[in-house]
Formats: sequence, structure tokens, C-alpha cells
Amino acid sequence: MMQAAATVIARDLRKVFPAPGGGQVEAVGGISLRVGEGRLTALVGPDGAGKTTFLRMLAGLLPADGGQLQVLGFDVARQPQQVQDRISYMPQRFGLYEDLSVQENLDLYADLHGVPMDERRARFERLLQMTDLAAFKARPAGKLSGGMKQKLGLACTLVRSPQLLLLDEPSVGVDPLSRRELWKIIQQLVQEEHLSVLVSTAYMDEAERCEHIFVLHQGQLLAEGDPASLAAKARGLTWSVVPPAHMQARDLQAQLIDDSAHVLDAVPRAGAVRFILQPGASPADIAAALHGVAPVERPAELEDAFMMLLRAQETQAPLPVAAVAATKLAGDDAPVIVVRDLVRRFGDFTAVASTTFDVHRGEIFGLLGPNGAGKTTTFRMLCGLLPASSGHLEVAGLNLRTARAQARARIGYVSQKFALYANLTVRENLEFFGGAYGLGGAQLRQRVADSISRFDLQAQARSGELPAGYKQRLAMAVGLLHAPEILFLDEPTSGIDPLARRAFWRTITGLAQQGVTIIVTTHFMEEAEYCDRIAIQDAGELLALGTPQQVREQAGGEGIDMNAAFIGIVEKGRAQRSAGAAGRAA
Repeated sequence: MMQAAATVIARDLRKVFPAPGGGQVEAVGGISLRVGEGRLTALVGPDGAGKTTFLRMLAGLLPADGGQLQVLGFDVARQPQQVQDRISYMPQRFGLYEDLSVQENLDLYADLHGVPMDERRARFERLLQMTDLAAFKARPAGKLSGGMKQKLGLACTLVRSPQLLLLDEPSVGVDPLSRRELWKIIQQLVQEEHLSVLVSTAYMDEAERCEHIFVLHQGQLLAEGDPASLAAKARGLTWSVVPPAHMQARDLQAQLIDDSAHVLDAVPRAGAVRFILQPGASPADIAAALHGVAPVERPAELEDAFMMLLRAQETQAPLPVAAVAATKLAGDDAPVIVVRDLVRRFGDFTAVASTTFDVHRGEIFGLLGPNGAGKTTTFRMLCGLLPASSGHLEVAGLNLRTARAQARARIGYVSQKFALYANLTVRENLEFFGGAYGLGGAQLRQRVADSISRFDLQAQARSGELPAGYKQRLAMAVGLLHAPEILFLDEPTSGIDPLARRAFWRTITGLAQQGVTIIVTTHFMEEAEYCDRIAIQDAGELLALGTPQQVREQAGGEGIDMNAAFIGIVEKGRAQRSAGAAGRAA
């Protein structure tokens, strides 16, 4: 059988970087692979796998330290300009000019790439139509939602017609609706323009859309193949179980994932717990953890095989549960967060419109919504970082209008971008934030030492040089240092691979069991399954509020997952708003 033409050929490719404590780290360690022409190909792997380094080497932005690399038939080391003239590369932080309009950004990138004037009109029209940005040509990029910014970034990357498109985690921080639209554009490019696309992603459902997948780990190629052949590696080991009536899915998942001798992985999904048995184990081996409920064998998926491959390489213990001040008392049902008719306006724009809900002690409460829905504004008001325009907001028994500083002393906060000081070491970050929380002396030294030990951190490593998963650990350690009663998590797993997400949520489950109240925003809809209750917002309005099961029922589907429920609820809300607006206009 004749081998298909290749856009990328790597032979024993190597790249090393200086290690933070001296020595070297091999980011890409002797990789050999071929990327087929005219197809959609994925790079997947945990943090530090080498995905971004590999893409930057393909783009001619990083020189190799060994091996050979050909892109579109050119030797990247000797002919980098010929490669760069024929490819387009969208890094994780694509450089939009936020003060320029959508059209002005397109014009600027067309100028930078030397796109002839006679080609621009047709190209721009097609890109604006594909991205649904035609109605927003005059809007400044800084005023677009996160999903719209990503689509504009992709359009700017494509102002010229490349032969190869490189995308580095293009949907990180993007809601499910925007992710779906982004991938529709990418697949359309492959089908209609026969474009070769190589994309790195932390989402296994995105990788399943690709024809071929490369699995990387610590600079090594672990496996490759199409989604079906990779999923087959987990065949016969994948099961699903519905928790007994008295038990939450996340608690059953925690028990299963702790039994590493028999269970390789477990995750809540659509009211059940999906788990993977260790090779050689059977459901009978975990009968006690299943509480008498019989599991059902299910078809293996790509994520199952991915988790198997990673677990075979490393045994990442769950993050330990830090000591906390909160204690969940029997019968203690008084809400610790009370929100009544909460409104926030920015000039004439209403970001949050008359929102009402309660959150109880020890509850995990999810605040979900598309980019630009108002959830970040709500979140910032709950944290005391932004005053409400009107309404009543109470946190830990304190009115945020009159006692914001006192309330903030009783909460922990982990932001989406991990508000750490990059030039400070792990220890220095902990000491600085501990002091800001009012800790000092022997108590601060003890808390810092405990955090470094519990979260398996290197005290002298600079936080800016840590892999994303360890930055997340440090951010969690900082947020928990003063033993808060309430922990706010703003998209804490954005861009984090499934292995790190499992460990993170195992920690959160343990904190909730101790009585810590957790408020979390996330774009990973599978994480909504860990929540006791969730609220879905869009355009500042509350569209749904209830348990994951109640929200799935509201979406009208039996057995649907939270991703489908979220999309269904948001689309229905938007249709109703459009119909209402049309009625008022008539």
C-alpha cells in the first residue's frame, strides 16, 4: 500500500532547555513521526509533554538540538523562511490588538503577511462568514467575548491561505458553544480547502474529531493511530455504575479512584460513574466500593485509552486535602452565601440581571455560562472584588456592602490565570500571600512548610518556571493557606490535562467533605457533575438552577451528558430572547 504524502516528517527530533535548578530538561526527546497531508491531526498529552515545543519547532521558532525536521518538503533548520511563508501558526495566546476593530485586526495581519489587495475582499468575506463575525466588523477586539476572540484569532491566522495550519490548544478557556463553532470552522477548512491541520488539545472529545492522533508524554511519543484503534487499547476494561440513592456520584468516584490496585481511573458522567479497571481486575474485586450495585460494561472511548497510557507512565497521587477551618455539622443547613436580586451594570450595559440563589456549607456550587454570560462578574461580586449595583449579597454571614474586608478574610480564591508572582520562588509566594492573609511568625512558617509538603512542591523553584499543573498546585496551596471557610475557583482547570484534572477534583471532593464551601466556574462540562448544584447564566440572566440531574432533565434529555444539556439550555434561552425582542420590535 502506497504511503500518503506527508506535510511533516520528524526523525529523532530533540530539544533541551536549561532546568530551573541546573542541568537540562529534554522537552522533545527523540521523536519520530509523520503527519499526513490534507488531514486533521491531533497532539495530546499531559502538561510538560512537549506539545507546544514541538509546534514551535515546526513553525521554525525554535531550533532543534538534534535530529531532522521537514515541513512541506523543506528542511526547517536550513530553510525556515520557506516554511514560514507556507504555514500559519496560532499560539495559545494569540496577539490580537484589543484597541483595533475586528476589521482593523484583519487588515493589520494581511499587511504583515503581504496579502495582495485584490485577494483580501473575498478572503475576508469568507473568514467573517465562517466565524459569524460579519456583524461585528466595527467592534473593538477587546470588547469581544472569549469565544469571539478565539474565532477572530483564527481568522487573522488565516488571512492568507496556508498549506499547513498549526493550532496550539485553540479552545482553552472557551465555552462548549464556542468550542463547537470553532471546530466546525476547522473541519470546514479541512473538507473544503483540503488544508492540513495539526492541533494540540487537552480535550479528548476534540481529539476524537481528528483522523490521526499522536500521544506525547515527557517529550516521548507513547502511541499513535486513529481514535478507534487507540480506544481499542482499553477494550474490556471500561464500565459504568449508577450510585446508590444515598450516595453522590463524586463520592463513589472518589472511593473507586482511591483503589488504585483495581481501578485505573474513574469519572462522574451523566449521573453515573464511568471507570476503568486495571488489566486483570474484575468488578468482583471492587464489590465493596460499589455498595452492591452491579456495573455495566460500556464501549471504550479515546479518553479511556489516554488515561491508561498515562497511568502506565506515572502514578500521580491525588493532591492531599489541606487542613481547613470549616467543619460541617450535622443539621447545619444555614446558607453561607445568600444572593437576592443581584444586579451589576456597567453604564447602560447590564452584566448581571436580578440573580437569586443560596449556597450551603460544604456544598460544591458550579457557576456556568458561555463567554460573556455574566458569570465572571457574578463571581467577582461574590468574592468581594466588585461591588453590586443593587441587590443583597451575604457571604459567611457578612453583608458585602458593609463588611467586605471581613468577608474576604474568610474566603480563599484561585483565579483562572493563577495570580502568582513569577519571579518569586514557591516558598516566597506562599510567605507573601500568607502575610497578606494576616498570618505571621511560627504559624506562617508551619503553614508554608505543611503546604509545600502536602502539595509536593519544590520550595526553591520559581513559580514562573513551573509546569501548568504545578502552578495549579501552588495556586491551590496559596488559596488554602489561611484555612478558609469558602473557596472560590475561577476556571481552575483551564488548559489542564485529564490526569491533572482528576487529581485536582479528588482534592476538591475531600475539602467539601470537611465542610469547605466551594464556588467554581468552569468550561469543562464534565466538572459540573462534581457539583451539588449548578447555575447556568447567559446574557446576565439565570437560565437554570438545580442539581446536575435536574438541569439535565430541564434540557429534556434522558441520559444526555452535561455538555449537551448546557448547549440545549443556552440555545433555548437565546431563541426565547430573540423571539421576545422580535415581538417587542413588531
